[in-house]
Amino acid sequence: MTAKRHILALDQGTTSSRAIVFDLTGQVVSQAQREFPQYYPKAGWVEHDAEEIWRNVLETAREALEMVPGGVRAISAIGIANQRETVVLWERKTGKPVYRAIVWQDRRTSDVCGRLKEAGVEDMVRARTGLLLDPYFSATKIAWLLDHVSGAREKAENGALAVGTIDSFLLWRLTGGTVHATDVTNASRTLLYDIHRQCWDEELLRLFRIPAALLPEVCDNAHAFGETDSAVLGRAVPVTGMAGDQQAALIGQACFAPGMIKATYGTGCFMLMNTGEKALSSSARLLTTPAYRLGGQMNYALEGAIFSAGAAVKWLRDGLRLIDEAAQTEGLAGSLSDHHGVYMVPAFVGLGAPWWDPEARGLICGLTLETTPAHLARAALESVAYQSHDLMTAMRRDGAAAPTALRIDGGMSVNNWFCAFVADILDLPVEVPRHHETTALGAAYLAGLAAGEWSGVQEISRCWTARKQYQPRMEPEMRQALLAGWRQAVVRTLSVTP
Repeated sequence: MTAKRHILALDQGTTSSRAIVFDLTGQVVSQAQREFPQYYPKAGWVEHDAEEIWRNVLETAREALEMVPGGVRAISAIGIANQRETVVLWERKTGKPVYRAIVWQDRRTSDVCGRLKEAGVEDMVRARTGLLLDPYFSATKIAWLLDHVSGAREKAENGALAVGTIDSFLLWRLTGGTVHATDVTNASRTLLYDIHRQCWDEELLRLFRIPAALLPEVCDNAHAFGETDSAVLGRAVPVTGMAGDQQAALIGQACFAPGMIKATYGTGCFMLMNTGEKALSSSARLLTTPAYRLGGQMNYALEGAIFSAGAAVKWLRDGLRLIDEAAQTEGLAGSLSDHHGVYMVPAFVGLGAPWWDPEARGLICGLTLETTPAHLARAALESVAYQSHDLMTAMRRDGAAAPTALRIDGGMSVNNWFCAFVADILDLPVEVPRHHETTALGAAYLAGLAAGEWSGVQEISRCWTARKQYQPRMEPEMRQALLAGWRQAVVRTLSVTP
């Protein structure tokens, strides 16, 4: 009897690595997860040990496969989703990193980005990459490695080193050092990739002083990247899908038509709207980014980030100790008839789009003697919905199509009160998928597309089903009053008057 065909998704995140095996209906067959350490050698520096990441990925993959009937023989393809912007520099001969991976959160190159802005090059960089000049992205991290690791720049220019985001490093290790490649979504987060011409940009390489020989080949998201070395998993398995985590979640949510939009509510929130073949330029400094490229056809997205979503709830738990666990906020918020005029602006690390004030700091206003922990819990949840409204409004102003629903995932999507309030504030249905592992599922879908397990995005779309849908029920007058109060609170928070 022929073993059932499954897809192995490797979801490599910022704090943990997961391996999930899916069947061809998108159901989870098995999974394994490992956390790994974060390193903070100096203030503002964040690093990972790439060797630890590789060991974690390998261990979780093998553990997940052990729980599948037929083991690795039942796997037809592998897909990879990864934390974006984190970079690794390694030796081609040995595959060994020459330094720890520099994580997307790392701020060590802020001064470099500041000097480049003062030099007046940001408009050119934005026009080609869709990104802002910020240490969040990979290019200045790569340059730092070349300048601060002994002998690295000379070795790089001689072709002895390779660089890449986490997906590239994992692919190199999985294939026994035979394939150095990435996909368009990860390449586009480096500040080195022209998202319109769809190639590494020579002028940007010169600007950031990065030798082209270091860089991987850029491929479609569903692509025959290579096969694993047979020693890695017990037999050679094709690696046929790859995407950065937020784009993988967009695919896992089956947002394949222009105007479809997803939001992942975790510590922060990433909202991506599919804009189709058109790369929209944002006046609100949202990011213009590839959503995916399939069969050589690029689809773009607008991306906005909320810096503090679940982080606001975590602060109530760990900072103020008002709650013991995040789940309590649902009951607390629902116990109140209204918000009692209390607003929280969770600008713990500044405000993102459309306000863009890194110096803004958090604020709670509207406190009275009647204010209780329930009001603060409700204000924290409401603040995420208000920020979501800000992002969606900015997208519409930039020319994006009006969405018919918002598909959400992440830890906060299990909070029924929160989901219903988001629907009310956005005046838009909110849909929570049956399968909440949307990032890994997106990687699996891409791998299955290239392996011929699914015929196209239409078949994948039919696999998507909602676990629950929330319809807006709030009166327009109430919505406008709440949003007006939110805007007043934000103005009090800003370091400069808008």
